[in-house]
Amino acid sequence: MDAQLTAFLGVAAAMVALPGADFTVVVRNALASRSAGVATALGVAGGLLVHTALAVAGLAAVLVAVPVLFRTVQLLGGAYVLYLGISALRSARHRKGPTNGTGTTTDHPDGMASAEAAVGTRRALRQGFLTNALNPKAPVLFLSLLPQFVPAGAAPLPRTVLLAAIVVLLALIWFPAVALLVDRLGRWLRRPRTARAIEGGSGAALTVLGAVLVTGTLLH
Repeated sequence: MDAQLTAFLGVAAAMVALPGADFTVVVRNALASRSAGVATALGVAGGLLVHTALAVAGLAAVLVAVPVLFRTVQLLGGAYVLYLGISALRSARHRKGPTNGTGTTTDHPDGMASAEAAVGTRRALRQGFLTNALNPKAPVLFLSLLPQFVPAGAAPLPRTVLLAAIVVLLALIWFPAVALLVDRLGRWLRRPRTARAIEGGSGAALTVLGAVLVTGTLLH
């Protein structure tokens, strides 16, 4: 393995593992079920596949060269993240544990909100994919990052395809691992109070991130 490829592995791993909207959505859906968490993780990897394919094909350059198109994608991405954040906050607000027969809620670890149970595999897969695919900064990042690790004199296309495949592979390892870890800790994480706090925190993070993206787009 050459030095540039080794360096790229480190950069790509840090880029994939950096907490953001992808990470937050995976954790949130993994609280609903293992299958929902893994499906979301696979959706995120699918979104990365789109971005890397665009970078390899050179189409990301078009997105950068056409400001209106870039801003449109940015606005859509920000709006979707904002939607997910508001949905999570609403879910956290209405989350209740099972009653103990007296009308009060209990803090039983197996208590799950109906909204949480409603996260199906297809919906989770779609959420993961759209959260990543609608991130307009990703194609710009890949377009600027991948060429830096193509050695002088090397054929650009095969090397770029290899680098893109590494990013997607790392995502296929990292995000399902996060989902499985959350599921592993699920008995504690799914306690109504804990789950409500996590969902509220993730919803707040997504809402702020979405609002920043939308506001930043409209102000430019």
